[in-house]
Amino acid sequence: MNIDLEKDGGALLLKVSGRLDTTTAPDLEDCIRENLADIEKLVLDFEELEYISSAGLRVLLSAQKIMSKKGEMILKHVPENIYDIFSITGFSDILTIESGDEEEEACGERGTDTEENEE
Repeated sequence: MNIDLEKDGGALLLKVSGRLDTTTAPDLEDCIRENLADIEKLVLDFEELEYISSAGLRVLLSAQKIMSKKGEMILKHVPENIYDIFSITGFSDILTIESGDEEEEACGERGTDTEENEE
C-alpha cells in the first residue's frame, strides 16, 4: 500500500493505493493520526485502492469518529468492488462517499464501464 499525502490549510488529502489489509491498515491509521492536528476536512482518494479488509474498515470507522467531532471525512473515487464492500457492511450509510467528478455526478454515473457487445 502507498499513501500520498497533501495538506492544504485545514484539509488533508490521502491518496491510498494498493491493498488496505491487516498488514497495511496500521500504516494508514498512523498516517491519519499523525496528520490530523488542525485538520477540519479529511479526504481519502481510493481511485487506486485494490482491496480492503475488515482491518481497513476499522481504520475508516475510527477516522470517521474522530472527524465527526472535528469536521468531515469524504471518500472519493471509490472503485466498484470497494463500494460493494461498503454497501454490504453498511459502511455506505456511515461514510460520505463521492465520485469525485462533478461530471460523473451530473450524469448519475459512478465511473464504471458500461457493457458493450462487439460482433
